[in-house]
Amino acid sequence: MDSENELNDNLNDAAEEAQESFNPNSFIGTLSVAVVLCLVCSLVVSVAAVALRPIQQRNQENKMKRNVLIAAGLWDPKTSTDQDIPEMFKSIETVAVNLPGRAEDAPIPGTLNEETDLNTYNQVKAAKDPDRSVFIANDNVDDIAGIKRREVVGLAYLVNDSSGKLESVVVPIYGKGLWSTLYGYIALDADCRTVRGITFYQHGETPGLGGEVDNPKWKAQWVGKEIVSADGVPDLKVTKPGNATKDNQVDGLSGATITSSGVERTVRYWLGEDAYGPFLDRIREESVAVVQ
Repeated sequence: MDSENELNDNLNDAAEEAQESFNPNSFIGTLSVAVVLCLVCSLVVSVAAVALRPIQQRNQENKMKRNVLIAAGLWDPKTSTDQDIPEMFKSIETVAVNLPGRAEDAPIPGTLNEETDLNTYNQVKAAKDPDRSVFIANDNVDDIAGIKRREVVGLAYLVNDSSGKLESVVVPIYGKGLWSTLYGYIALDADCRTVRGITFYQHGETPGLGGEVDNPKWKAQWVGKEIVSADGVPDLKVTKPGNATKDNQVDGLSGATITSSGVERTVRYWLGEDAYGPFLDRIREESVAVVQ
């Protein structure tokens, strides 16, 4: 009994000494608690970020592929799911394309770039990297899309039928609207002149006005429009709402003149000679197989 009491006394003494040596209400105590709490939180966030990274990358890849399929007219919003994407994408070949550079030794525009790792290349990031992009001078003439810089290698998606014959070509597009840069894809038939489809997946335009660029009803009127001339020059015109009467005209968005104009200029730029124009010319003149 005496030994038990002695043990309890010793434990109580130890607890009192520990409490006296660490006072959480002191400056050192408060700082220590804060540091430990920060370290624990940082560890939890880091572990979560690492653990979730594969899921985030897969979601981003699915988002890109889903929008390519939407532009190509292969995605049915009522029946298609992300689980269908791998199978649906089997008919699509992704290629890297040399866009017009500024250096004298730049690759020939429109040829395929075999050095680009298609599994890791991020076109949006490349556009912001001075070493992998070019400056676009003169806002009113060359930079009609209002993007200031443009990557020197762009991705393109070749959609083939079951026999391997080219059905359509999908290319990414982006340009300035009223409030934001609009990011999307446009698909052309194998003639590289007629629109197969268009979609925008990221923008900050006004909901109900410029934000209607991703309205399926507005995008549907693009299908079948012949927006590139026989000699390969973009010939698109986005008119005032209700005024589109010709094959190369699309009705603008009601109450969103600047956004509508931005979409027109964006499409004209990316299908023009300073972007994917040379690549589309080669497809028209020869075939994808000889675009080297």
